[in-house]
Amino acid sequence: MQGTLPSNEKHPACKSMWRGVTVSYIIIAICLFPLAIVGFWAYGNNVPMNLGTLSAFSRFHRHDTSKYVIGLIYLLLLIGCLCSYQIYAMPVFDNLEFIYISKKKKPCSRLVRAGLRLFFGGLTFLIAVAFPFLGSLAILLGGMTLSLLTYAYPCFMWNSIKRPQKNGVIWCLNLGLGCLGIVLSMLLVVAAAWNLADKGLNANFFKP
Repeated sequence: MQGTLPSNEKHPACKSMWRGVTVSYIIIAICLFPLAIVGFWAYGNNVPMNLGTLSAFSRFHRHDTSKYVIGLIYLLLLIGCLCSYQIYAMPVFDNLEFIYISKKKKPCSRLVRAGLRLFFGGLTFLIAVAFPFLGSLAILLGGMTLSLLTYAYPCFMWNSIKRPQKNGVIWCLNLGLGCLGIVLSMLLVVAAAWNLADKGLNANFFKP
């Protein structure tokens, strides 16, 4: 997205990108926090952890909701998943197009872009069907990867790139937050491993 924004010395793209990110996250917070609060107020802890949104909705409202409303909700959820997939997969699409351009020495046509997207979409679908138990490993994998990328690495990268005064307030703050992120990641991994050891893992290949 940042690569498509106009950029010059007076108006660098990073400023527009920062405003866009700020506004988008404010809109996301306005949409999600009321939904989470009202949802917890209505259902509490009655929604099973291992069931998806559609399964939980069908469990609570299958008998008192018309088929048309249920079908509309399913359709909206499907549209949301298809749209969000395109957004989250955009870095992969960009990398695939970059590899194609580097090897072929020519820009991607619409047909090639569609083929790359279909290839990656089919690959992720195959992985989801082949390993339906990956959701049970989400906490463990997230603790080993995403927690560090989210909480620890940015703090250390700030000290490495910006080079604030060593042993200063900003340097110590980033160092402390980075170490805290590592500790939280380790606790998350231990908790996830303990949960898997206690409840076990049903490795059902190709049986979603």
